[in-house]
Formats: sequence, structure tokens, C-alpha cells
Amino acid sequence: MSRPLGNARLRAARQAAGYRSQQDLADALADRGLSVSSRQVRRWESDAPPLPYLDLQRALVELLGVTSIEELGFPSAPTGPDAGRVLRTPPAAPMAVPNAVQPASAASAFAAVTRAHRRLYWTVAPATLHPAVSAHATLGGALLPATSGVIRKAVASALAESWLLAGRIEFFDLNEPGRARETWLRALQAAGDADDALLGAAILAHTAFVPGWAGDRAGASERMAMARTSARRGPASAELLAWLDAVEAECETRCGNTRAALNLISRGEDILEAGSEEASPDWMDWFSAVRLAAFKGNTQLRAGHLPQARETLLSVLEDLPADADKQRTVVLGDLAAVEAAAGHPEAACDYSVRALDLLEVHWYATGMERVREVRRELAPWQSEPCVRALDDRLYSWGAMLSALAN
Repeated sequence: MSRPLGNARLRAARQAAGYRSQQDLADALADRGLSVSSRQVRRWESDAPPLPYLDLQRALVELLGVTSIEELGFPSAPTGPDAGRVLRTPPAAPMAVPNAVQPASAASAFAAVTRAHRRLYWTVAPATLHPAVSAHATLGGALLPATSGVIRKAVASALAESWLLAGRIEFFDLNEPGRARETWLRALQAAGDADDALLGAAILAHTAFVPGWAGDRAGASERMAMARTSARRGPASAELLAWLDAVEAECETRCGNTRAALNLISRGEDILEAGSEEASPDWMDWFSAVRLAAFKGNTQLRAGHLPQARETLLSVLEDLPADADKQRTVVLGDLAAVEAAAGHPEAACDYSVRALDLLEVHWYATGMERVREVRRELAPWQSEPCVRALDDRLYSWGAMLSALAN
């Protein structure tokens, strides 16, 4: 027999917020002067969680970064004498009424739009696509309570993918890591509803980028441990396992541990070479051997292995598919950084301008940040004509406002 899932939403929110055990959450509540035992937290994570009192509801909402107690899997607000026990949130719309029970066709229709958004990510401007993805995910959240059984799992899985995509746009395209963290928490809750361990692993690995890019190695390592644990619960493909190594390598690189990062990338290369019988999920369209090589080139650059980084990145630039302009801006930025570190300002400026040409068509905050990093490295040559020409491209009115805002 399969083990009951219990309150997967609360458990996912607790883990995503960094509370690895039920006792950890009880201790955090105790720090706020609220007496709660790990046994009580266990009851909250059961199949029939009792509704906490108002003070505990407020603390849980704040600690776990959600907007309402219902998002944590607790019962909807009661009416009558017990209504005062519920932390209420404003209704989504006036005179809102529950959706009718949804047929299987609703799940397939919702998932079809999710797949379309996934494909559009590579070509549509993030500021245009993000509102559509978020609105679609909001629709999925409204449909979910009107489904059950396999239909509910299908809607929840597509909903998790939609929130994952929205978070990717926020983090990589719009440079809003705090917002992405909250969005990925919603994605993880939906993956828990779907009991989709592989999608959960992907979401958890994405959450590691937030502390990893901030230099918090412990926080990133903890989230990667969660991601690997989730991946072991499903038949993970070689690509997924190699990508987990790539994500951890990226975090290690950002934290200054390039040797550990290169070892992880080498292991990822071995995993891809060995392959596996399991196919990658359809939603995992952001990773391949050439993208692992892009991770490698950046790590070689930060490790000071300039000739190796140049060779790796030039090979990546040649092998990237035609629709990979976002990744191409990052690789061009890394090549510019290689040349700047090697004392070749003209070549660095040439690669930077090529990246800016692409960014005018396909905006990508991660790519722009690479170019800004290169410009800071070009400070010793700022009087050179090539650097001044780069400044004329880089520091338009809009770009200057964006740079100061971030």
C-alpha cells in the first residue's frame, strides 16, 4: 500500500523555508513566544490537519512566506461561531463562487497552455510572457479545488510547472530573486499535491540558486540535499541528475569553491556519457550537454583557467541551438570576461557588444549582468576608444536607470 501523503502543502512550505524537521518549525514558533511541540506540527502535517489558533496562523503565514493559512493545506475558513479563529485574506474577486467540478478535459486544456508557455519562453519578451504565465497559474489554483483523483494530479502537475516557469522568469530574466523564491514555494506546494517527485526536485534545485548567488553556501547546500532526496523518489533521467550537479556547481562557483564545482561538473559529464534508460521529463527543456559545458566554461573562468575557459566557451557558442539567444548572451559575456582577464580589452568589448546586440532583441537580466561585470573589469582601459564605444551602447538612459535600480 502507498503511504498517505498527509498535508503535503505544509510539509513542502516548511522544507522550502529551510525548516528541515518538524522540530525545527516548532523551535521557530517557540522563538516567537508560541508554545508548540513537534507532535503538534506532526498533526498539522497529517491527512486531517486541525486548524491552528489565530496567533499560530499568523506566525505560520509569516514564517513560511505565504499569503493565507489555506495555502498551507489547512481547512477553508469556517462560518458561524468559529469564524473568528481564521486568519482571513481578501477575496480574489467580489461575489466569487466556487467552480463546478471539472472534467478531465479541463486538465488537458490547462496543461496544453502550460506547454505553450514553456515553448514561448525562449522567444517572447519576459515582460510580456510573465503576466500571462502568472495569470494562467492563478487559474490553475482556482481549478484545483474543483478536481479530484487523477484529474487533480494532472492539474497540480501543470500548475507546478507554470509556477516554476514564472519563477524562472523572475529570477533569470527580471532579476527578482525574492519574488522568485515565493513563486517557487507555490510551485513546490503544487508538486506536492501532484506527488511529482521529479518536478519537486527541479523546483527545490531552483530554490538553491537564491542563496547560492548570494554567497550563502550552507543555504544552497541544504536545498540541494532536498532536491537530490526528492530525485531519488522517482526514476530520474541522466539529464536530470547531471543538471543537479550543474546547479550545485554554479552555487559552489558563486561561493568561491571552484575546485568543488569543477569536480561536480566532471561527475555530471560522466553521468551524461553513461546515459540512462529513463527519459527526461518534457518540462526539462533548459539543459543539455552543451549547456553543461557552458556551466563549465564559467567555472573555468572564475577559477582563472583562462585558456581552458576560452576553448570551452567558443565550443559552446558554436554548438548552441538557434533558439538559445538568452544562453548565447551569457556565453558572450563570459568570453568577454576571459578576454578582459587576459588583458585584451578590444576583444572583450567586441564580445560585450555582440551580447548587447542580442539583448536588444531577447532581454535576459542574467546576460546583462555578465556584460556589466565585464565593464567593471575594463576599468583600467576606460579611456580606450573601444571601452568608450561600449559605454555608449551600455549606458543609455534606460540602461542607466535600470543599473541604479538594481
